[in-house]
Amino acid sequence: VQLQASGGGLVQAGDSLRLSCAASGRTLGSYFMGWFRQAPGKEREFVAGISRSGARTYYADSVKGRFTISRDNAKNTVYLQMNSLKPEDTAVYYCAVGRNSYASARPADYIYWGQGTLVTVSS
Repeated sequence: VQLQASGGGLVQAGDSLRLSCAASGRTLGSYFMGWFRQAPGKEREFVAGISRSGARTYYADSVKGRFTISRDNAKNTVYLQMNSLKPEDTAVYYCAVGRNSYASARPADYIYWGQGTLVTVSS
């Protein structure tokens, strides 16, 4: 599976961005999907996850109420809508394919990773 993340950029605090993760090589509908992020000098952290059908979503406390994960299995794409961005959201954002069908916030439970897209939020 190849994952291509896009949509990052430089925005001001309070702005919105929508990240996309397009897959090729395999149908994403068979997998739990997640978004992670990694800020400079910090470990990669879970941001959001979505079940195979899209019926269930999961969020880190730090983004709950501001970010929304969704998926379009027909387009083999997963999205992350980010609203009310804060400077502490600055990071490289990665999409990933889950190893299992159930939700997980552990990077080790993901088997395929996109190349990342940089989000920079200025104050």
